[in-house]
Amino acid sequence: MPEPQPIVRVSIDLDQRSYPILIGHGLLGDSRTYAGLPSAESALIVTNTTVAPLYGERLRAALAPHYRKIHELVLPDGEEHKNWQTLNLVFDALLGHRCDRKTVLFALGGGVVGDMTGFAAASYMRGVPFVQVPTTLLAQVDSSVGGKTAINHPLGKNMIGAFYQPQLVVCDAETFATLPPREFSAGLAEVIKYGPIADMELLDWIDANLPALMAREPAALAHAVRRSCEIKAEVVGQDERESGLRAILNFGHTFGHAIENGMGYGKWLHGEAVGCGMVMAAQLSMRLELVDAAFVQRLTALIERAGLPVVAPRLPDSVAGESNADRYLALMRVDKKAQAGAIQFVVIDRPGSAAVRSAPDDMVRQVVDACCD
Repeated sequence: MPEPQPIVRVSIDLDQRSYPILIGHGLLGDSRTYAGLPSAESALIVTNTTVAPLYGERLRAALAPHYRKIHELVLPDGEEHKNWQTLNLVFDALLGHRCDRKTVLFALGGGVVGDMTGFAAASYMRGVPFVQVPTTLLAQVDSSVGGKTAINHPLGKNMIGAFYQPQLVVCDAETFATLPPREFSAGLAEVIKYGPIADMELLDWIDANLPALMAREPAALAHAVRRSCEIKAEVVGQDERESGLRAILNFGHTFGHAIENGMGYGKWLHGEAVGCGMVMAAQLSMRLELVDAAFVQRLTALIERAGLPVVAPRLPDSVAGESNADRYLALMRVDKKAQAGAIQFVVIDRPGSAAVRSAPDDMVRQVVDACCD
């Protein structure tokens, strides 16, 4: 018998809302993973049509020793379903099964499932416990950690939601085996993000080990997930509700959210939009004279090597005669960081450090035009 893989534990330090992130192999289907959660009679697994056939039964079996009743809700898959209508399906299931305020929700899937399950948990009976069981690289290194939950609105991404922390995050590396290449590359965008904003040694490591990551070598992936979670845990521990420091985690997201919304939710994966958005944010950082061209070129080349788009799309017009750059600006004004209509961008003020800055509209137009050509 091979030796069992060690389990890495990263802690989110938020006083009474603190919780562990468990990183390892085979955790999802191991009943011991879920020991110590709040006691309850029932659990609801929220998953989607893609993940349910792969891992639904495995999770149900692992939870069986802990709950007398285990219900499962299978949602449609895709960012385009991250809305009120789909969220109500979660409430319908909770009410239909007469779930009480001790019922534990389990988010089994990627970022969409995690965000909606967390928001439902925050809202149902004014708050019930939930557990994140992310099955994508992007969700393991970013969206499942930190308690940001939300749904999309036609006018803006993630604009309706709540800060609500899970009881536990379970990062099982075995789920990467079933991840399509496009989804895997999308997850790498969020891994790469942590380098320029917080840890240039990590960026150097990613640069050198990208072939191993792309080949999904276990040791390389374990390091990438662990270090990403450590950085996010440190930031969230200092600024849970994004009143300051935590905003740096949105590097690339202001441009990226405009791409997702402008193209139509689901046309670009979130990680693809963030990857391209980081290129645009790096270009803006250079035009603000914070970083040099060599840094921008290096980051752009790494993002492209990871299989992500580095040329921004031209967005469909919503108003006749509106320029592409003006369309980007209009969408970016509907952003959680915007203040009094002024767009706030996460920029790299020096390699390994990020800050939130405003920029003149004309400069932003130049960035959009340059990145779309």
